[in-house]
Parts: sequence; C-alpha cells; structure tokens
Amino acid sequence: MSRIGSKSIPVPAGVKVAIDGKEVSVEGKLGKLALTLDESISAAVEDNHIHVTRVSDEGNNKALHGLYRSLLKNHVTGVSQGYKKELQIIGVGYKAILAGTRLTLSLGYSHDIVFQVPAGIKITVTDGVKLLIEGADKQVVGEVAASIRKFKKPEPYKGKGVRYADEHVVIKPGKT
Repeated sequence: MSRIGSKSIPVPAGVKVAIDGKEVSVEGKLGKLALTLDESISAAVEDNHIHVTRVSDEGNNKALHGLYRSLLKNHVTGVSQGYKKELQIIGVGYKAILAGTRLTLSLGYSHDIVFQVPAGIKITVTDGVKLLIEGADKQVVGEVAASIRKFKKPEPYKGKGVRYADEHVVIKPGKT
C-alpha cells in the first residue's frame, strides 16, 4: 500500500467535494478546482474525509495513487487556505508596477517587460520591489512565480535580479 495514498484527506468546514465518476470538483471560499482522475484511481467521500484507492498493485498504479492523493490534498488546501509565493526584486532602478491584470517590470533591459496575470491569481506589489503572488491552485501560483523570476534570474556577482523571498544567492568573489 502506498504510504501517501493510503492516508485520508480531511475536508474542512466550508469546503464541498463532489465526485462524478472520475471527475472530482472541490469548492471553497477561495474558488473552485477540478481534477480528472486516472482510470486506475478512484475516490470517495466518507465522514468529511476523502479516501483515494487504486485498482491493482502494479508499479505505475502505486505511483499514481500517491500522486492523485497529493493533488486532491493540494486542491482542498487551495480552496480553503490558498497558496502564496513571495518574490523580491534586487537592483538599482529595478521595479514592478501593477495596473489591472498587467504587471510591468523594469529589470535593466532597454524595454519594460509586460506580464499578463492569469485568471485566479492575485499579485500585490509593495514598495515597487516586493511581489506577493496568491491563488487557490498551487501549480499555477508556482508557475507564475517561476515565470516572473525567469525574466531576470539573480546573477552571482552582485545578486541583482528577481529572487524568491527565502532564496539565498551565493555571491562569487570578483576579479582581484
């Protein structure tokens, strides 16, 4: 039995889980997320807990069992509490400006970078250099943060660029 897949997922108050065949939809105060299960995986709701089971003990089915259990847990957590990532912009003249659903980044290039914020994601800019990315879907929040970071990764000599708030950049010594 999968150690992760065999654990049940508690459903907090205010979260509704609907299972229609292989379609699982989770709805809470922060939104609604849906997931399509693999044909070898099934889910059931009993006593405010989601139980994920698999058809057989083949290697691939064991891996999918834990995967889909983790995905469902992420959906339940996302619609009840949400996910967030923090980014910092380091560098003289580097800044971010949010106008509606367009994030404009000045990162030392000859032009500004315009990033269209996807639906379901909320970005907050403070002091022009701190970004807070929030949303219900863990994967989308991580993707948006990685996309913004990819525009100007921290360079190893001065540390300028876009980095995660908890990221440590090792600074190399310069030429002597």
